[in-house]
Amino acid sequence: MNWKTDYRSIYYDGAPEPEDLVLKPEETALLVIDIQNTYLQRSDRDSLSDEEKSRFDAWNPFHERMHQQVIPRTQGLLNLFRSHDIECLFARIACHTADGRDRSLSQKMPGWNNLLLPKNDQPSQMVDTLAPQGDEICVTKTTDSALTGTNLRLILNNIGIKNVICCGIFTDQCISSTVRSLADESFSVIVLEDCCAAGSLELHEKELEILNMIYCHVMSSAELKVMMGLN
Repeated sequence: MNWKTDYRSIYYDGAPEPEDLVLKPEETALLVIDIQNTYLQRSDRDSLSDEEKSRFDAWNPFHERMHQQVIPRTQGLLNLFRSHDIECLFARIACHTADGRDRSLSQKMPGWNNLLLPKNDQPSQMVDTLAPQGDEICVTKTTDSALTGTNLRLILNNIGIKNVICCGIFTDQCISSTVRSLADESFSVIVLEDCCAAGSLELHEKELEILNMIYCHVMSSAELKVMMGLN
């Protein structure tokens, strides 16, 4: 892709190309959002009803994208950033109480978002290959945004971070909410399009188009590596 021209909405049709970004390693952090066990676990398809099988199959492209692209590329970035002593941070959805009474309203609404994920239970943990290492920080959020309702803002300011590179799920939900919150706080934000996923590719690509050029810059992990001189 070409990050300077792709994923443009009608608002930025014909707008000048952005200038090259300067991402100093000491001012930059990788933020991995919500790649948790609960979203990768699947039922045995043969045990499902016909209606449940239909819903199961609708999610196949998401799981293929996660296992074939998002998780391995994010893992590669984590290893690369760690080797260059660049900050790696994590955010996950989890509640502090067993019954989830501390969750935000959006996480209590009936439907798909209504997940009960006590913070110490296995479903709420980051997947093993993307788990924090050493003293890497993982914030626990009861809101979609990793900035709202956590001390992430304070953490980023305390360690001198100005640029936040976002990976994870779901592009149109927690990624979007986090990106907008970071932008509102005047952080420079990058979203790596090949290290994120939504429930469908259509939702993923449309949300990137909505976010790009105003709340963040959308690019590929390969473009980021070239920009930062990482290999």
